[in-house]
Amino acid sequence: MNKPNILILCTGNSCRSHLAEGILRHAAGDLFNVHSAGSNPAGYVHPKGVQVMREIGIDISKHSSKHMNEFLNQKIDTVITVCGNTDQACPMFPGQVNRYHWGFTDPAKAEGTEEQVLQVFRDIRDQIRLVFEAYAAGYRNALTDTIK
Repeated sequence: MNKPNILILCTGNSCRSHLAEGILRHAAGDLFNVHSAGSNPAGYVHPKGVQVMREIGIDISKHSSKHMNEFLNQKIDTVITVCGNTDQACPMFPGQVNRYHWGFTDPAKAEGTEEQVLQVFRDIRDQIRLVFEAYAAGYRNALTDTIK
């Protein structure tokens, strides 16, 4: 069975989309090929995003910020946008079957002390984790029901 390709999009592809990519790959890398990109990539992965993912045992330190156009010639089965700006800028991908928008606050805009900012990153990570782990579990359950 060919694994479906999932592309997670955000404007800067520096934080939320990488958190979601890491979490979904961790939860369902056996089911999906997971990628992330941005409509206006920042060119880096936010260090605090890397840090809070490491706290839950997921390493995204090797991820890189990419432009969504890099994926236009690939078969993308599902596009998931995680911020409002990208949902509006998202092109249609050839062969795209599903499209979802699950918006999350940008933790990179958090202000306060180092610990307060880290807590915002953790909170957004945990919100993303709930949504993407539920998505993975639902997909896995649907496959199991189909096999029965």
